Amino acid sequence: MPELDHDSDEAQVLEKAPKTWPKKKKVGKKPKVENEGGKRKKTSNAWDNFNVIPTDENHAKCVYCGTLISCSARNGTNAMNRHTDRCKKSPFFKDKTQTILDFESRTKINTDGSVETVNIPKLWRFDHDEIRKALAKMLILDELPFAFVEREGFRQFCKVAIPQFVPPSRSTITRDCYGLFIEQRKKLKDFFNNLSSRVCLTTDTWTSGQNLSYMCLTAHFIDDDWKLHKRIINFCPVAGHSGELIGKSVEKCLLEWNLKRILTVTVDNASSNDLAIKYLKKIFNLWDGCVLDSEFLHMRCAAHILNLVVKDGLKDVNVSVLKVRAAVKYVRSSPSRLQKFKSCVEEEKITCKGLVCLDVETRWNSTYLMLKTALVFRKAFKNMKTKFSPYTKELMKQPVGVLPMMRIGIKFKVSCLFLKFFIMLH
Repeated sequence: MPELDHDSDEAQVLEKAPKTWPKKKKVGKKPKVENEGGKRKKTSNAWDNFNVIPTDENHAKCVYCGTLISCSARNGTNAMNRHTDRCKKSPFFKDKTQTILDFESRTKINTDGSVETVNIPKLWRFDHDEIRKALAKMLILDELPFAFVEREGFRQFCKVAIPQFVPPSRSTITRDCYGLFIEQRKKLKDFFNNLSSRVCLTTDTWTSGQNLSYMCLTAHFIDDDWKLHKRIINFCPVAGHSGELIGKSVEKCLLEWNLKRILTVTVDNASSNDLAIKYLKKIFNLWDGCVLDSEFLHMRCAAHILNLVVKDGLKDVNVSVLKVRAAVKYVRSSPSRLQKFKSCVEEEKITCKGLVCLDVETRWNSTYLMLKTALVFRKAFKNMKTKFSPYTKELMKQPVGVLPMMRIGIKFKVSCLFLKFFIMLH
């Protein structure tokens, strides 16, 4: 049997084979469709909600809100679909936040005239912007530092109470507070423009510990519902306390607020304020908004007059007040001295829950509180003199003489009644 030559057979097959094999067609892929411009046609449904920007091939414009969204070939249309889902102006937008049933307290007036507080149910929905606005109001009302929002305790509280809320930084909350100020100032300006009544002003100036002079201007007015309101319309540094500078600062502020219908200006009895009022009278007469040629524009501060009366009356008992102040200062100067005083209070069986308080020398109402509590603990001071010799030695160093409270007589008690009367007036 002859042998087969396999090599020669394979060579003949290869010679008869075609030069190129036909390519297999890929199943499941549509052929590319081109439009007239030679570019690929946009077949995604995302383009139903976006417009093409001829000058920018990498971005598309939302037809509802006008936002520019990336649509480059590398990223595809996923970003466009996500924007359509969260665009609040889109008809496909669905608010996924869950509403919570809450209760709001309101005052109800019954038919018999009695007042009742009722709880009315309402729906609450998470709103990030409203929470940030409420946070800014809290910082302003409670006089908290801006850094409060970055403290660990507050952020932990937000994480537990409102997990969806992201606390802002101190820079952001500063901008929020300033934005709230601008918003409220605009509302108040609009209110003043439509106000039918006149405005009364009060102003005062003082010098800080850094030797800087400040002026505060407050507007008092009655709205159409006969409710009295008070608003601080200016708090600014001034170059000095001269009358002309004060008058010009008030004029500048009123022009900024467009307030020209002024009824009165209340100031204290400083001589510089007389010059300031004289300057303002000339200005208000030019504005044609004054009453009776500003004859009754100047109102003197009743509280300041009352303060002068009380200070003059306290001169008769000044020595006794100095003695009491020295004794109270000694007792409250250290924890050990205060503890010794408390032991004397327990021995004398004084049931008062409070303790002696030190006054502020420039505030006569605090002087009254100091004298009032000192009379209650009079026996405890006597006990301190008997048991603790350092107490006596310390008070002997004071220029007011020996022990207070030992020789307080009828005159001193009458002084307390005198101050109490003015406290009631104040």
